[in-house]
Amino acid sequence: MSAPAFTTALWQRLAAHEIGPAEASLSFAARLARENRWGEAHTQRVILEYKRFCYLARTAGHEVTPSDAVDQVWHLHLTYSRDYWEVFCPEVLGADLHHGPTAGGQVERDRYYDQYSATLNSYEVAFDEPPPPDIWPDAARRFGVDPKGLRVNPQDVMILDRRVAIIGSAGWVALGIVIAVLVGVMI
Repeated sequence: MSAPAFTTALWQRLAAHEIGPAEASLSFAARLARENRWGEAHTQRVILEYKRFCYLARTAGHEVTPSDAVDQVWHLHLTYSRDYWEVFCPEVLGADLHHGPTAGGQVERDRYYDQYSATLNSYEVAFDEPPPPDIWPDAARRFGVDPKGLRVNPQDVMILDRRVAIIGSAGWVALGIVIAVLVGVMI
């Protein structure tokens, strides 16, 4: 890491900050991984990208918009409200970083699309490398139809891969035909 961003005091504070109590039996990272069904390595990468996003929020000179994965870190961090509001914002960032929802509609969609595109550009300038596409997809993908856009609790539902479900459905249809033929033969 040799980009100018990494030599700043702000980045040093962000990099050093651990979210949540160190003594917790379920750490922030473990909870984030569990809630998003991410592996440990991916979770650590997304937390790093969240810190980069926070750096951009303070330095880019324009409003920034996170990727969906980075937004998941931000949402969870907000639930650690004492850390977020009493330590992270005042001592690490040096400013409040509010998370506001969209008001909806095409104008808002366009605004966030443009902000996200600008965020990706600012990322590349600040960190001297493009954002990792598995965490920061391009704007068209980020604001297109998200195949993972529905959040469900996997303990409450059974999730089938569409390909398996289609093959399974075809199998049931074939079995039904065989049974119908056999029943017809027996009658």
